[in-house]
Amino acid sequence: MTDASAEDVIARVRRFNRFYTGLVGALDDQFLGCDVTLPDARLLFEIATHDPAEELITARAVQATLGMDAGYVSRILARFEQRGWITRARGADARARPIQLTEAGRRAFEEVDGRQRAAVASLVGGLDSVQKADLAEAMARVRLLLQPDSVPGFTIRPFRTGDMGLIAARQSMLYAQSHDWGRGLEIVEGEATTNFLRNYKPGREQCWIAEIDGVLAGSVFLTDEGDGTARLRLLYVEPFARRRGIGDTLVETCIGFARETGYARLTLWTHTVLESARRIYARHGFACVETATHTAFGMPVEGEIWVLPLGEPVEGPGRAA
Repeated sequence: MTDASAEDVIARVRRFNRFYTGLVGALDDQFLGCDVTLPDARLLFEIATHDPAEELITARAVQATLGMDAGYVSRILARFEQRGWITRARGADARARPIQLTEAGRRAFEEVDGRQRAAVASLVGGLDSVQKADLAEAMARVRLLLQPDSVPGFTIRPFRTGDMGLIAARQSMLYAQSHDWGRGLEIVEGEATTNFLRNYKPGREQCWIAEIDGVLAGSVFLTDEGDGTARLRLLYVEPFARRRGIGDTLVETCIGFARETGYARLTLWTHTVLESARRIYARHGFACVETATHTAFGMPVEGEIWVLPLGEPVEGPGRAA
C-alpha cells in the first residue's frame, strides 16, 4: 500500500473531479442537449422518482436530500413551475408545499432520463464484462471511502474464484500499515489462503466474504483441524466497513456452521494488540487459553490461542457448503 500525502490526495481528487465533470457535461448550459442544466436534471430526477407511497415531496425534503442551497432549489422549482412541469399546493411556507409532477414534467423527465441512460450505455459499451464489474466496484468503493454511510447494509456470501488473492493482499497491506507487520505476515497469509484452496473440504470448511454494494468488506475462514476441532482464521473487516456489525456476523456465521457440522470445539489464533477482534471473540464465548510471544512477523508479538467449546463431536460428513 503506497502512502500518499494529504496534498497528493487532494490533487488527485481535484484532477478526477475536473475529468468527471467534463465527461458527464456537468458544466453545460444544456445537459445532454436538453433544455436543462445538470442540477435541473438532478432535481427533476428526485421529484420524478419519489416513492408515491410516501408523503408528497417538498422543497425542504429535496434540499436536504441533495444538500443544495435553499435559494438555488427555490429558483429551479420556480422555473419548473413556469414550464408547467410541477404543481405546488398553497401554503404559508413555500419550502413545505407538496410538489407534484405534471404530465409535461413527466415527459421532460423521461426525455432527460432516457438520454442519460443512453449516454452511460455508450460510455461503457466498449468495456467487457470484467471491465464493467471493475468500474462498478471502483465507483462503489469511492462512495464507501468518502461517505461510508451512503451505502447501508452488507451481505455475506461463500468464497469464489479470485477471493483468496484479494484477501491475502488486503490483509497484508492493512496490517503493514497499522502494525508494521511485513513480509512474515504476507507469507502466513499467502500460505493460509493457498492451503485452504489446495486442501478444501466441502461441507467441512468454508470461507465467507462480506460485501457492501459489491465491494469486498471483510472475510473469515473455517478450517477442519481434525479430532472434532475447527479453526476460525483470518478474520478481518475493511476500515471503511467497520462499526456495521460485520465482524460479529462473520464470527456468528463461523460458529453456526461449526455447530451444524458437528465440531466439538472452535479455536483461533489472534494477537494481544488486536483489541477489536479480541472483543468480538469474547462476546461470542471464546476464551483465551494460551499466550506466547513469537517473531514470525519480523518483530516480537504476543500471540494468543482462544477456544470455544461446542459440545460432543457429531459423526458424519457434515453439511454441504
